[in-house]
Amino acid sequence: MENISSAIQTLTESANTLFILMGAIMVLAMHAGFAFLEVGTVRHRNQVNALVKIMSDFGFSALAYFFIGYWVAYDTTFFSSAETLSANNGYELVKFFFLMTFAAAIPAIISGGVAERAKFTPMLVAAATIVAFVYPFFEGLIWNGNFGFQDWLEATFGAAFHDFAGSVVVHAVGGWIALAAVLILGVRKGRYRGDRLIAFAPSNIPFLALGAWILTIGWFGFNVMSAQTLDGISGLVAVNTLMAMVGGIVASLVVGKNDPGFLHNGPLAGLVAVCAGSDLMHPIGALFTGGVAGALFVWLFTLTQNRFKIDDVLGVWPLHGVCGMWGGLAAGIFGLEALGGLGGVSFMSQLIGTIAGVVIAFVGGWIVYTAVDKTAGIRMTEEDEYSGADLAIHKIASTSED
Repeated sequence: MENISSAIQTLTESANTLFILMGAIMVLAMHAGFAFLEVGTVRHRNQVNALVKIMSDFGFSALAYFFIGYWVAYDTTFFSSAETLSANNGYELVKFFFLMTFAAAIPAIISGGVAERAKFTPMLVAAATIVAFVYPFFEGLIWNGNFGFQDWLEATFGAAFHDFAGSVVVHAVGGWIALAAVLILGVRKGRYRGDRLIAFAPSNIPFLALGAWILTIGWFGFNVMSAQTLDGISGLVAVNTLMAMVGGIVASLVVGKNDPGFLHNGPLAGLVAVCAGSDLMHPIGALFTGGVAGALFVWLFTLTQNRFKIDDVLGVWPLHGVCGMWGGLAAGIFGLEALGGLGGVSFMSQLIGTIAGVVIAFVGGWIVYTAVDKTAGIRMTEEDEYSGADLAIHKIASTSED
């Protein structure tokens, strides 16, 4: 009997390790989506830079999170022996891998906002600093119960802040940090002529679409595998993810008037918004959540570019920052039993938790990027910006006619 119990335990541990490993690989693949979404959106002379940034940011983010960020969030380090670390089939190591791919999404989000005019090395340093300190501070606050914030919300409002897969913890935080960086950088040269917006057309719509599809597919690992163990897997999460994606597609197509850029970002807006409550909502609630997010992205992207003159190249603040906020609030609305959800949420907790994430992200981002700007400068010279980041930084163009 003891042998049977031991075998069952080993099988469970190995299955959980494989489950979360597959999730980590799917989210890792999403970084190719970030890369191609940016490559397709920026102008031709900045395509190489987009690819190099995403890869480099991932590598430095992994180091920052391994040595500092994971410690800040979960009070766990990896300085034990390999024998200790490999206990339980190495589940804790693979859990780190999974959560690290989330952390590395923060610089990937920021990259799209600051494209075409940011220096390379100073921004890389800033990204690593964000992943080491700013992001894990809020991550630990929400997902590890640090500093009693969640306990206070539960005692005061009857439920803790609920963010199953990171609408606020990952996306809103990344979007609001990006906004700080974009404001400090300023607009690209030639983007505005007086009050008139000068269109900078995407360089490659097929690449843009490819990036959106890679992200969309990987998102099912992002959400479903956030259960982190095989016994926690839920088909509800998968279908809610699907319905929010569909809502984003339809809304962005209609509101965006068939624009391919809006259409391919629409499903991403819906997916950002459903992360928080994907384990609680009814699929119809998820559809509505995604639809609102898709329309919100189109409206806000147009508003920020035309009226506010905020040069957010890929629209990462409306897409991740604002749609992530909406997702945090939507979990407190459509997660309620009265609206077909599973319950166990409080709208006030969702509101306060979302505001906390925004404040920590924007203030933290502003501090980091201001400090780096004052010491090393984060804006390319006007000449380099005119030549393009590919030649100015990497000394090679994305394609050759030879």
